[in-house]
Amino acid sequence: MTLQGKHILIGISGGIAAYKIPELIRLLKKAGADVQVTTTKHALEFVTSLTLQTVSGHKVYSDVFAAINEHSTEHISLPDWADLMLIAPATANVLCKMANGIADDALTTTFAAMRKPVVIAPAMNTNMYESPATQRAMRELAEWENITMLDAASGELACGTTGKGRMQEIDALMAAVEYALTPKTLAGKHVLITAGPTQEAIDPVRYITNASTGKMGYALARACLNRGAAITLVSGPCPTQHLQHPTRYTLHATPYTLIPVTSSAEMCEAAVKAFPEADMAILCAAVADFTPCERADKKIKKQDLATTTQHDSIATQHYSIALKTTTDIAATLGQMKQAHQKLIGFALETHDEEANAVRKLQSKNLNMIVLNSLQDKGAGFGVDTNKVTLLYADGTKKDLPLLLKQEVADSIIDFI
Repeated sequence: MTLQGKHILIGISGGIAAYKIPELIRLLKKAGADVQVTTTKHALEFVTSLTLQTVSGHKVYSDVFAAINEHSTEHISLPDWADLMLIAPATANVLCKMANGIADDALTTTFAAMRKPVVIAPAMNTNMYESPATQRAMRELAEWENITMLDAASGELACGTTGKGRMQEIDALMAAVEYALTPKTLAGKHVLITAGPTQEAIDPVRYITNASTGKMGYALARACLNRGAAITLVSGPCPTQHLQHPTRYTLHATPYTLIPVTSSAEMCEAAVKAFPEADMAILCAAVADFTPCERADKKIKKQDLATTTQHDSIATQHYSIALKTTTDIAATLGQMKQAHQKLIGFALETHDEEANAVRKLQSKNLNMIVLNSLQDKGAGFGVDTNKVTLLYADGTKKDLPLLLKQEVADSIIDFI
């Protein structure tokens, strides 16, 4: 989901977390969105109107009756202009007002007229957050069809205590905006995704692995979650093993299950168990093709593996580890696949790319395979971009240009 050309209206109420909003505005504009701001008067005690106007490029609407207003009905014209309204931070006062239909300032009158998606990010002291009135207001607002209600985060609070009540971080707010704006084309569907590398243990301190970071698999999971799918994500060990997505925070969360695994055998077991309940499986993980025949219980010493050869009176030591092939997860699921299920594979190739990918597509009973080549600059492991070709079982194909991996993921889901 791209924010390019989207109109985002931010509502700021009087909480200390308001100081974070200029950075959020900057990131939204960097992503291509146009941003306007409405505030309560108390919000301007924490962040100035001049700051917000400077970063947004628009006048700030903070007083229903101010003479500087461009129109006499900004609380109507702004909701008409906006594709989405984000209220952050949302204080206990504002939450309770909105839940009870009170519209007595610039922010709440604008909210009252908003019929498009709204994301609400609460922020307050723990005791205020846990107040029955606040919790009731949040539950009632979360029931509204157009509202994505985020839960508060836990951590250090401005009052000096530690507890629940922090506003979600900026990256979570960005993810929530994308989530709320994305049509729920996969609502009611269950998607199984594998991501990251596997590690095949040689002994307690060494293993065989590859350079996969999991970025592509996690981007696919985010794309499916944004479209309303329930997700089972089977992830090998990778630095991106944290899916930044609002379903981690929303009061009404789309089911999301993360199953961390280490070896190819563990990944295969988890995928085989989850696949019967899935409508679609996307096998993005870089699974090891080989694993040691035996795993040593203790660290192997070099001399234990050494063999010596003689050539021209020169002795050379060689070291070898016996390997066996791992279970082919794609082929296994391909044999299990039912008529209503779709199975999507990935192929990273270095030569004869398309021929090798088509062979995998056909031999493993896939509906589609995503081909990417290490020959393409900016594609492959460890980078934020990718360039892929989509090959279908009916013989058709679609080439995608070099894109950010999240954009690639969105395109893959759109073209399945």
